Amino acid sequence: MGREAKIDRKTRETEIHLRFNLDGSGGSQISTDIPFMDHMLTLMTAHGFMDMELSASGDTGIDYHHTGEDLGSCLGLAIKDALGGFKGIRRFGEATVPMDEALARVVIDISNRPVLSYRVSLKKRTTGNFDVGLVKEFFRALVTNAGITMHVDLIAGEDPHHISEAIFKAFGRALDQAGTVEGRLNGDVPSTKGLL
Repeated sequence: MGREAKIDRKTRETEIHLRFNLDGSGGSQISTDIPFMDHMLTLMTAHGFMDMELSASGDTGIDYHHTGEDLGSCLGLAIKDALGGFKGIRRFGEATVPMDEALARVVIDISNRPVLSYRVSLKKRTTGNFDVGLVKEFFRALVTNAGITMHVDLIAGEDPHHISEAIFKAFGRALDQAGTVEGRLNGDVPSTKGLL
């Protein structure tokens, strides 16, 4: 049985139901009111070897901000819960992923110190009707709720779809690496302090 979590969250703005398995095979069933996020989250789970069942609805008639941010919050809570107190994990992860002309690097530390350093300069902010600036808000909510320090660097890229795709894939791979159980730790927390 994998490291799993279940999150159900309902507010006046959104309703989200999430089943998450950190030790999955990359399978997903994702349906939100934001088709672009469905696509990005599907890529993240596939390349991070996690399983996710996710349904979400929200006030997308206003814009995608509330739903995108709450998706990040719920996924962050699920990651933290699935990690089970951070015991025995490798803690650090890094991935650099290309997507056509785009190249993105994500470096994470599962440290219980939430920080997002997001160095992504966009010449164009939309793909279809999605504002890719919301990707930053999604990850800010995720790291805050998961207790992750995360650095995102756009090394190259122009197309906002390709840039977003490279970031989500890189995050999935970095999380897979950082969340892997390290047998040499014998179940201890990976810190000289003995606590994260």
